[in-house]
Amino acid sequence: MDLELLWDRARIFRQIRAFFDKRRYLEVDTPLLAPDLIPETCLEVFETSYLAPRGSKSRKDQPYWLVPSPEIWMKKLIADHRVSLYQIGKCFRNGESLGRFHSPEFTMLEYYTMDADYEDSLGITEALFETLLEDPERFPGKLPNPNPDPDPFRELRPPFTRITVEEAFVRWAGFDLYDAVRRGTLEKEARKLGLDPPPGLEEGALYDLIFIHRVEPALPRERPVVLMDYPGFVPCLAKKKPGGTAVERWELYVRGIELANCYSEEGESGEVRRYFEREGEIKNRTALVPHRLDGEYWKTFLPRGKAGEPFPRCSGVAMGLDRLIMALIGKSTINGVLPFPME
Repeated sequence: MDLELLWDRARIFRQIRAFFDKRRYLEVDTPLLAPDLIPETCLEVFETSYLAPRGSKSRKDQPYWLVPSPEIWMKKLIADHRVSLYQIGKCFRNGESLGRFHSPEFTMLEYYTMDADYEDSLGITEALFETLLEDPERFPGKLPNPNPDPDPFRELRPPFTRITVEEAFVRWAGFDLYDAVRRGTLEKEARKLGLDPPPGLEEGALYDLIFIHRVEPALPRERPVVLMDYPGFVPCLAKKKPGGTAVERWELYVRGIELANCYSEEGESGEVRRYFEREGEIKNRTALVPHRLDGEYWKTFLPRGKAGEPFPRCSGVAMGLDRLIMALIGKSTINGVLPFPME
């Protein structure tokens, strides 16, 4: 990476910090090494170890895992201090291909807003984009465009286009997702679309197959797109919408690339406990790199203090900063914005 791009990267980080500092979010710096993780069956992790000094009687070797997200730490801080938080830090995901939009080590922006839901987080995210696009220093003349566009950032500019996952399936996969789930015909729909799932694939995996191969590639690119209200049968720690068919979750796509993921955070301890038990069993049975689970993590969400205050109503967003920087400075690959890419 050349010096100009390093300055651009640093300036974007400063602007993001200024945006959240102005809104009284507390910047935090949590560990990269964790003795246990949230079970997420959609990703793999890196394992390492703490090696005790030779001959030590007080300490033993201890396995640790590199965090795929700071969520596990940040929610503990929210439970203790009930304050809006943000963090810019390194995260790690294993078992993914090195490519235009993926790196096993990447930079994440994660922010949690108190007394907010996923709709509120969407407004905050649009405001963040507006702030970043106002910078007169970084952008003029830097995009390699032989026909200069009076608005070269139209594809990044709010307001974002909103569409539900259910509507997206009707529009680009040609069928009603929830009707197919009720009827048990997802596998049939996948085959009608020219896909070839193995027989007996469960509904979550069939949904992923159709979404990745038919819906995601068809998303509009002329504006940022927010896919709203993900199906409730896809496990995550987001609050259920009334009726329970969908959850309060959105994902942001810019130029067809997934950029951010948001939940209205599940704060009910029993739901968190059931998620850990259910997903933990699957994770440790199927993962390439199994990891330890904190069987007491659900207690983070129990009422606290003399007044017995519940876990605060809040919403969190996780955003891939390398992908955001790539979009802002007109690069076609994250390798163009990483100081030391892995390939």
